[in-house]
Amino acid sequence: MAPTERIAVVGAGIIGCAIAFELSRRGAAVSVFDGRSLGGGATQASAGILAPYIEAHEGGPLFELTVRGLSAYDRFVRQLRAVSPIPFEYGRPGTLEIAEDAGRARELRARLSARWAASAGLEWLDAERLEALVRCIHTGAVGALLCAVHGYVAAGPFIAAMADAAQRLGARFHLGTAVTGVDLESSGVCVDTAGESTTADRVVLCAGSWTPAIDPLRQTADRIRPVRGQLVRLSAPELRLRHVLWGRSCYIVPWHDGTLLVGATSEDVGFDERTTAEGVRGLLTAAEGLIPDLRSATFVDVRAGLRPATVDELPILGPAGDPRIIYAAGHYRNGVLLAPFTAQLISNYVFDSVIDPAFSAT
Repeated sequence: MAPTERIAVVGAGIIGCAIAFELSRRGAAVSVFDGRSLGGGATQASAGILAPYIEAHEGGPLFELTVRGLSAYDRFVRQLRAVSPIPFEYGRPGTLEIAEDAGRARELRARLSARWAASAGLEWLDAERLEALVRCIHTGAVGALLCAVHGYVAAGPFIAAMADAAQRLGARFHLGTAVTGVDLESSGVCVDTAGESTTADRVVLCAGSWTPAIDPLRQTADRIRPVRGQLVRLSAPELRLRHVLWGRSCYIVPWHDGTLLVGATSEDVGFDERTTAEGVRGLLTAAEGLIPDLRSATFVDVRAGLRPATVDELPILGPAGDPRIIYAAGHYRNGVLLAPFTAQLISNYVFDSVIDPAFSAT
C-alpha cells in the first residue's frame, strides 16, 4: 500500500475508532464518517468487559477469536497512550463468576479441567474465600470461579482517546455526517453524504447494525440485525468492589470512582433504542440478587445501544467481492473485546495483503 492511500472508515464506534487509529499510525490518510457522535451506537450498551473465557468458553471459532482479541490489548493500549494524553480506565483485575447454588458450582468447576484453564488463570474459590474478596456478596453464594486474566476498559474514554490519537496522526473525523451511500467507481470508492461526495481508494464498513443499509456489495444483507442492550449505572463507593462480577442474570463492573455498570438486557426489538422501565427493573433485581446492598445504591443513569448481531455471533471481517470494500461489522457483544484485534487484522490486510483465517466476509 502507498503511504498516501486514502481510506474512508464508515462508523465512529469502538471498531471504527480503533481501525482509524491503527491505519493512521501506520501511515494511511484516513477519513471517518458517522451520523452520530463518537460511540453513539452499540457502544452505548457496552460495559467494557474483556472476558473471552466467559463469553465463549465452550470453544470454537468465537472462542479462538476472542482469546486473540484479549491478547492484543496490552500492546494496543501502550501504543495508544504513547500518542494520546486522554486518560481512560483499563485494568485486568479478573472476573468472578458467582455460583448461586451447588448445580452452578459444578458447572463452573468443570471448567478447571479445560485445556485453557491454566493460561486463563482459573481458580475455584469456596464461599469463605469469596466472601473475603467480596464481603457484600449475597449469603447464598456457594463459591466463585476466578479468571485472573480478565479485565475491563472504560469504553467511552477509550473511544475518545483513539479518536484523539488518530486525529493527532492526521485522520479527519466527520461526525454528525451520515453516509447515505457507497458507490464503486473507476476512479475509486465514493462515500456519499448529504450534499457532497468523498472519493477514497478503499472503504472500511463498520457501521454496526446500520452496515447493511450502505453496503454496495450487499454482503451483509440479512446477516446483521440489531439487538438492544440496556445498562444501568449505579454509585456505591462504600462497597469497594474490585472484581467484575458475573451472575446468571447480570454482570457488575466496578470503576475506580465507585460507580458500577450493571448489564445487560438482550432484546430483539428492531431499531428501537429506548430505555425502558422493564429493562431497568430486571437489571436492578438481578444486581440486588448478587449484591443485596445495592438496594441503597445511588441510581445514576440508564443507557441503551443496538448491538449488531449475526446468526453465528461471529463478526463479518475482511474483503469480499471487491478488495476496495472491507468489512468490520457484526461484533455483537464483543465489540470492545475485539476492537484492537480487528484494527490489527484490517491494517495488516491494507498494508501487507494478509488474509487472516478470521476473515469471513465472503
